[in-house]
Amino acid sequence: MRAVIQRVLRANVTIDGVETARIGQGYLILLGVAAEDTEAEAERLWKKIFALRIMEDEAGKTNRSIDDVGGDVLVVSQFTLFADCRHGRRPSFTGAGDPGHANELYEYFVSLARTDVPRVATGTFAADMKVGLVNDGPFTIVLDTDTL
Repeated sequence: MRAVIQRVLRANVTIDGVETARIGQGYLILLGVAAEDTEAEAERLWKKIFALRIMEDEAGKTNRSIDDVGGDVLVVSQFTLFADCRHGRRPSFTGAGDPGHANELYEYFVSLARTDVPRVATGTFAADMKVGLVNDGPFTIVLDTDTL
């Protein structure tokens, strides 16, 4: 699994001009699922994200977790995180999990987040979404379960 975690002041998802999800301060997580990923990867990735201390404390230092600040989470599926651009100019996405498998693990990841965070919003799997955000910092981290 791959995740791009962006510390945000706010983020939202719009589909066909209609806002379908919105959060305040917290994390926007773009989540990609690989063909070989399992629930174990989802659990390891969520555990790492939840424990990250990337929220600012009173001194402006990154010493607080999402739990410490009572932040929100928005999870958006993004198979393009598995783009392979090694050959030619058109990316290949064969490393991404098939839609059924990917959606199952995406929903599982969201359920893990909901056990720890009171406000978890989601995108709509496989929809053409417009994602808006105000990145706080900017602060962006990329995690891959192959290197955790």
